[in-house]
Parts: sequence; C-alpha cells; structure tokens
Amino acid sequence: MEKKLKVLMISIDRGLLGNSPLGDVIERHKRYGEFCESLDIIVCAKKGFSENQISEKVKATPTNSSSKIKYVFDAIKIGKRLFGQKTYDLIVTQDPFLTGLAGYFLKKRFKAKLLVHFHGDFWRNPYWLKENKFNRLFLSISQFVVKKSDAIRVMSQGQKDKMVKAGISENKIRVISTPIDINKFQNQELRIKNPSSKEKIILHVGRDDDVKDYDTLTKAVRLVRKELPGVIFWQIGSKKKIMEAADKMNLKVDFHLRLEGWMDSNSIIERYKFSDVVVLSSTSESFGKVLVEANACDKPVVSTATTGAKEIIQDGYNGFLVPIGDAQALAEKILYLLNNPEKAKEMGENGRKLVKERFSDKTEKIINFWQEICANRI
Repeated sequence: MEKKLKVLMISIDRGLLGNSPLGDVIERHKRYGEFCESLDIIVCAKKGFSENQISEKVKATPTNSSSKIKYVFDAIKIGKRLFGQKTYDLIVTQDPFLTGLAGYFLKKRFKAKLLVHFHGDFWRNPYWLKENKFNRLFLSISQFVVKKSDAIRVMSQGQKDKMVKAGISENKIRVISTPIDINKFQNQELRIKNPSSKEKIILHVGRDDDVKDYDTLTKAVRLVRKELPGVIFWQIGSKKKIMEAADKMNLKVDFHLRLEGWMDSNSIIERYKFSDVVVLSSTSESFGKVLVEANACDKPVVSTATTGAKEIIQDGYNGFLVPIGDAQALAEKILYLLNNPEKAKEMGENGRKLVKERFSDKTEKIINFWQEICANRI
C-alpha cells in the first residue's frame, strides 16, 4: 500500500472558503482529503476571508490580497510558510496561469512535484483569446508553466490532443474529468415544490464569467418566449452577467425569469429535476460538468459545440450541439425538446445511461495519478 501524500493545492475557488459555494466543491475536496495525510489549499482571494477547516485533514487558507496582481506573490508567501511547517510531496494548481506560476516558484524553491490542472479550454481557442485583452499574456504564462510542470491533468481528450500537437509529451498528460457522484444526482429527494405544474422550465447553471456567453443565452431565451410566452427560465450561479445581458434583451426578472444565485449541490439537483431542458451557451468549456449532472437527472441538454461538450453530448442521442454564438440554433433545439416531451424524455434517459457508463466518480483515479507523479512513474 502506497503512503498517503501531503498535498499543497493552489486554487481560485472562493467556495472553498465557505463563500457561497456553487455545487459540490466542498464535498469533493473532503473526499480528496480522505486519501491524503494532509491537504492544504491556498485560495487566491481579495481581503475579507478567514481560514476554513473543511475537514480534519483539509484546510483552506485565503491570500487576502489587496489586488489580483498580488495573488501570485501572496500565494508564494503563504506557500513558503506552509512548507516551513511540513514537507509537501505534491503541489497541485487549479490553472496554468497565476496559480500555476505560484506553483512553479514553490516547486523550484522546495523541489516538490508540480501538477497543473486545465479546467478551461485555453490552447488553440480563438474564442477564449478574444474574451480578454490579457489572455494572450496568460497563454504565454501557461506555455511556460506547462513546460516546467511534472504532469498535467486535463478534462477532455480534445484538450490533450491540442497539447500533444503543441509538442507537450503525451506521457505527462492525463485526461481525468471532475469527479461526479452520479448516484447522488439520481437519488436526491426533493425538498421544494415545483414552481409550475403547467409551464415548461429551461435551466442554466453557470458562474459570472464572459465565457458563459450570456448575450447568446438571453437572445435564445427571448426567441423561445416568442413561441412559448409562458416558459420559465431559471439561472443558477450568475447574477451580474446574466442581468447585464437580460437588460439588453429587455427581459425583466419576474416569475418567468428567475435568478437564484449561488446554492449548494442538493438545491441545484432539485432544480435539475424540475427542469424540462438544461442549456449551456459557453464559448469554451474544457468539460461541461453541468451537462453530465443534467443527464444524471434524466434531463436532455442543449449546448454550444465546445471542446468539452462534444465529448459529453452525442448529438441527437442525449442532447443537441449547436454552433458557438448561434442564438437562433440554440432556441430551435430548446423549442424542439419543449414541444416534443416524449423525445425529450427519451434523450434524458439516454443521457442517464451514458453518464453512468462514462462519468462515474473519478476520485480514486485522481489520487492514483498523484501517487504516480510522486513515485516518478510519469
């Protein structure tokens, strides 16, 4: 039996600090901790946060930085302090950018192994480059960090293929999607009442991020409403970005446009189960966890054809794929499912079968990867 590892993680997910986590981030890291001697997480965040003892073996520490520019420096400072208390076997970073850069400097200083995660579809992605004027700089940082890392974890085969084409050794890359407890989504009991027994419900789950393309999403919702005026649209997660986009489309928040903000995984599951179709309008996704979760709840999905979505959706089987940025195509497929409930039910059942076969809990696979890295088997 291999020894349990001491792991230092660097993240940007403030949900680890108990700050209104979206989904199962807390539960997922508790599960990682069960396989570790200790798991300490540095969370890049602005001032105002406190340490969060997630479990006996898992603790999250905020950088409490005065600005985003200081995230790297503050993460390195905290990392040095933590390394002074214990010798970590592995450093894991959430992305190849600021957390990856901090991880590289700590690796260089303390000779620990470095694993870099790609939770986004960054390389060879023109949509991502257009999202932010600084993304070309971040791309260069990621290329540097990847070369200095010991291993890379990506969420989809499409991401791996891009890296291999760019000259990164295939041996140091593993395709392991985010762990999902499929049984939890299928067995969750309902605690709230269905908001409508008559009207159809469209659900979108996503954070405040330009990559979610809320302009295309709200355009599609408006087109659907022209055909089905009583349809209900539920938004979980984002409030700011979706409101900005809704204002452009003259969509008012009311019973039929419901913005619910951040909520725990059990509450999200309830919304999945009440919905008729789950939609994703992103310009880029490395995986598309929402699509797997929706299928696990027997719901059909409609998504833009991102790298991640194409590995989850078999077009016409468990959902539909549409061109990125095409609100008309998104609306047409949503309307098809809303107007054909028997077909929607069939696609939802197909999705449940597919995700159970392909996307079961990957926690042990992730831990085995950590062990391989530290034992120089990569």
